Amino acid sequence: MSGHLNDVTTHLGTTHELGLVIAAMRGIAAARTREAQQYLQAIRTYADTIGTAIGEALPLLDGAERPSTSSATMQRHLRIVLCAEQGFAGSFSERILAMALESEDSPGNPLFLIGERGLQLAAERTITPTWSASMAVHPAAMPLLADRIADALYGQLEHATPTRVTLVHALPGGTEIQPIVSRPLLPFDYSRFPVTRNAPPPYVTLPPTQLITSLAEEYVYAELHEALMLSFAAENEARMQSMVAAQGNIEQRRDTLLAEFRRLRQEEITEEIIELSAIRF
Repeated sequence: MSGHLNDVTTHLGTTHELGLVIAAMRGIAAARTREAQQYLQAIRTYADTIGTAIGEALPLLDGAERPSTSSATMQRHLRIVLCAEQGFAGSFSERILAMALESEDSPGNPLFLIGERGLQLAAERTITPTWSASMAVHPAAMPLLADRIADALYGQLEHATPTRVTLVHALPGGTEIQPIVSRPLLPFDYSRFPVTRNAPPPYVTLPPTQLITSLAEEYVYAELHEALMLSFAAENEARMQSMVAAQGNIEQRRDTLLAEFRRLRQEEITEEIIELSAIRF
């Protein structure tokens, strides 16, 4: 009896320690989610500024020079898929990769895969990405990662036929499961930016075509940066939800062990009383 009671006591201690670890992980995930949300406002302000500049620069071009988003030669589809870097996030990466592969009509198209968990899942499916990188684990590291993805993207476009580029990533969902979005990145849609009319032309030092191309590339960088931050926030939100579920399981397990501990302890006390009662003085 005492051996079994000691085992239950040990399990109770282990359960308590595991509960502390889960609570700490939940707190870290919540803090990272809040931090990512704070960065997002600055990223969007930057993107809006670039978008305004594009709208002001477009009138510098003649109508025939205006860039078009249509292309009859678009044949290759490059997907940039943002998965989780760390575990304990439930089915977060599985759902993202499944959506990216679902929307793919040709398995020979290039794939950029971000996040160690996504790379592990791809390896299980014998999928080799064209380019891959680890997902940043802190918001301050996102600008460098966005730079690396942009460099790899333009390097891919320089040595290939015109390519359609799609971003696949998760969005923070609050208390709900994180939605997965697939949104076009290239060809660049200039029609999104309202053209500034009846205003003095801006002073520029670059040829208009070069200026607008540079602004478009900067806007693509801002979109990549925003997508990374949204994915980071969603990953940590998913981890936080997983920890909440784990905490519930731990509490249920602890209650079961406590009930077992009390039952065994009561039986032990009863046995001791019976033994004492049987002693003759």
